[in-house]
Amino acid sequence: MIALFGTQEADFKSRFEDLLKRGGIDILRVEGYIKELLESIKQKREEALIEQISRFDNWNPRNFSDLKISQEVMQKAYEKLDKKLKSALQKAYERIEAFHAKQMPKTWLDFEENGSILGQKISAVERAGLYIPGGKAAYPSSLLMNAIPAIVAGVKEIVVCTPTPNDEINPLLLAAMYLCRIKEAYKIGGASAIGAMAYGCGELKKVDVISGPGNIYVATAKKLVFGEVNIDMIAGPSEIGIIASDTARADYLAWDLLSQAEHDEMASSILITPSQSLAKEVALRIEEFLQKLPRKEIAVKSIYQRGAIIVTKDIDEAVELMNEIAPEHLELMVENPFEILPKIRHAGAIFIGENTPEPIGDYIAGPNHTLPTGGSAKFFSPLNVEHFMKKSSIISFSRQAIMELGEDCGILAHTEGLDAHQNSVLVRLN
Repeated sequence: MIALFGTQEADFKSRFEDLLKRGGIDILRVEGYIKELLESIKQKREEALIEQISRFDNWNPRNFSDLKISQEVMQKAYEKLDKKLKSALQKAYERIEAFHAKQMPKTWLDFEENGSILGQKISAVERAGLYIPGGKAAYPSSLLMNAIPAIVAGVKEIVVCTPTPNDEINPLLLAAMYLCRIKEAYKIGGASAIGAMAYGCGELKKVDVISGPGNIYVATAKKLVFGEVNIDMIAGPSEIGIIASDTARADYLAWDLLSQAEHDEMASSILITPSQSLAKEVALRIEEFLQKLPRKEIAVKSIYQRGAIIVTKDIDEAVELMNEIAPEHLELMVENPFEILPKIRHAGAIFIGENTPEPIGDYIAGPNHTLPTGGSAKFFSPLNVEHFMKKSSIISFSRQAIMELGEDCGILAHTEGLDAHQNSVLVRLN
């Protein structure tokens, strides 16, 4: 069964510390291999890329043109969609777009009394690369969550790369590409895709920023190309944390925990509650519901190896522990969730109340589902429009302004031993 233990137990500290290590990605283990793979793409370009696709995706493209996904194929997939599925996809698009539109930062100028003008100019990057996984499952929702903020930000060119084992691609992903008006997409997966987007390869020109989730090889590649291009974040396996009081329904909690466990064997599901009886009931419900899951084999490994139910003395202690965990997804299943919301300091996305299960955020609520994992919610934010934008400072000094501040500037430059800096200012004062 899922691990169940309390904060009063003698070995609690060591068991909790193991949970905090849940998101550790052993990048060092694969870093050397990924460096070689990326260097191969950098040096041999198309030849290396085609070689890698033949090796990892079990099909043999003849040339780079074979890797392109046509808009005609996307359109046909969209047109063949079931009417209800098409409506759901459209509704998700509209809600995600509306949420991200509210995030848009603005260019601003500040006019000072001495005539100087200071400000900030906001610009979208020219070209964004989106990586959409296609391994254990297909994720059209990830396409929406990555493409829409880039579209809202005003990115002119958006590139999609996705793996196509056996040269097969999920029709719903193609339909989502059509809905997002993607004009450039390629059948390239894994670290190879990250390298192709970062360095440019064949018809695929170098991008400015890469976003999107992936396995350890993708995460490592993103880390290694950072600086060559910008990246959104280095995300690990999916996870959920739930704080629940004794009024929460055990069946809701069990299904919500399993909603992450079925993602992959490395996913982490953690419930923290002051109720011993609820903790035991949830553990039993998890066992019952596991038998019903088509992805049972994956969920079992996740729940047994990386899941936990922790019993605390009270809700305040539960909040304290959850802030240490800093989960990707956090559900507050308590009587008055908005009362404890101010105490939550670290979480990628917060789901409030019993009618807000985490999957609502995955698909249709509107906020982005590309979130920081493994405790990185302490310093990373969800994917948003600003990941596809950059800021330029604006500085304009009047004659009066440089006369007022020039001497002080010169003193600071001289103190740092930079005489040309100092003279550049002082020459304007004479």
